[in-house]
Amino acid sequence: MKTNCTTTNRRRFIKLAGGTAAAIGFPTIIPSRVLGAAAPGKLIQVAQIGCGRIANEMDMPGVLKQTGLARIVAVADYDSQRAGLAKRRVEESYAKSVKQTVDVKAHQDYRELLADKEIDAVMISTPDHWHAQLVVDAALAGKDVYVQKPLSLTIGEGRLVSDVLTAKKCVFQIGSQQRSTEQFVRASQLVRNGAIGKLHAIKIGLPIDPAGGNAREMPVPATFDYNSWLGSTPQVYYTEDRCHPQQGFGRPGWLRLEQFGAGMITGWGSHHIDIAQWAMGTEQTGPIAVDAKAVYPPTTSFWNVHGKYNIVLQYANGVAMTISDELPNGVLFEGEDGWIWVSRGGAAATASDPPAAQKATKAFNGSDPAFEKADLTKHKIQLHKSPRWDHHLDWLEAVRERKEAVTNGEAAHRSCTICLMSSIGMKLGRPLKWDPATEHFDDAEANQMLNRPERAPFGAFNAAKLAGFTRFKTL
Repeated sequence: MKTNCTTTNRRRFIKLAGGTAAAIGFPTIIPSRVLGAAAPGKLIQVAQIGCGRIANEMDMPGVLKQTGLARIVAVADYDSQRAGLAKRRVEESYAKSVKQTVDVKAHQDYRELLADKEIDAVMISTPDHWHAQLVVDAALAGKDVYVQKPLSLTIGEGRLVSDVLTAKKCVFQIGSQQRSTEQFVRASQLVRNGAIGKLHAIKIGLPIDPAGGNAREMPVPATFDYNSWLGSTPQVYYTEDRCHPQQGFGRPGWLRLEQFGAGMITGWGSHHIDIAQWAMGTEQTGPIAVDAKAVYPPTTSFWNVHGKYNIVLQYANGVAMTISDELPNGVLFEGEDGWIWVSRGGAAATASDPPAAQKATKAFNGSDPAFEKADLTKHKIQLHKSPRWDHHLDWLEAVRERKEAVTNGEAAHRSCTICLMSSIGMKLGRPLKWDPATEHFDDAEANQMLNRPERAPFGAFNAAKLAGFTRFKTL
């Protein structure tokens, strides 16, 4: 099936070879009535990059169940042990579900996977510091892309990613699965259509990660290409609490290190801030100011992402968005005529989420009980509704039909920007003004934090330049 964002030669070859095929007695096209809806030529060929916790708990299962649409045909991970486990899991799944033997290719170097012209699309479930480069590499290789959130490690990277996706016209989805969840769609559409009057405040509660971690230097496992795993970030010694568990798929240490991410402000913030942006209709822009405070772990803690925090973001439309660990996990919209609350109802992204992220709250509530049963089809503004409230299915159908999924690159970048500008505000501890058009602060020190140095040959900008792609805005 031709599904990727640049033309491949596979189908063209079959068409050109049609005369020869017919001459030797083989039909050029096998009718679908013979092979059915799951004919190999109709299935989207998907590859999985990153085979850890999120890949095993969310992304691979999300595609494995869509046997009429896609096949996972390759996996890649810098830890070859994890790639091997993923290969076995996928092969065993298809042996049970479709009674077929599928030979899944396992790679340690993802570039081998991207070079395979038979692969139409990739899922990226790696640590945060690899997201931007992998999206750039995949898009420039002509693949459609599903990537876990957050989109990028820096605001500058995010701008590059959005520009690449726009230029290559790839079908894109980010793992902001709340957009494919009924109560979040309901809340967002009601707010967007003025059900609570003019919006004046949004209050977002997020969890925090604990300090701690074992800093003891350890030998690098024989199966692990640790230097490549570090990617664009500085080279430092190996210890398991810096990376991922060698046994099982528990919550990894890299989530709690600033070298690889920003902590819960991007971890859970990417989800709830994305919903706030969607509900306001500000997906192509963002706030104009941020005032943030945070407590950071003592220097004795190996893990060093933020602890307790309070952030206030101001929008040009007059809305004030408050984000705090003191608030219940979810999103509260307050308007002149009422309020709407939405959350996961205690559902966790993964079983290893912090306890605060799993505390049960009502999934949907509002000042008017009628909100819960309101007929959304009567609204003037209709938000995207994913088929069967399934985020991966939404992406696969978009790939098949060459249409936009529930998320796009620019919206993902803008939501991630809010997380990262909040992080910058927390680090500096002073009010900052932000211009969403130029994507710059009014503060020279803050602007220095829009990008990080890249350790060559790794990094999204290095990848773009290597591929000859120069059509991007530099922040």
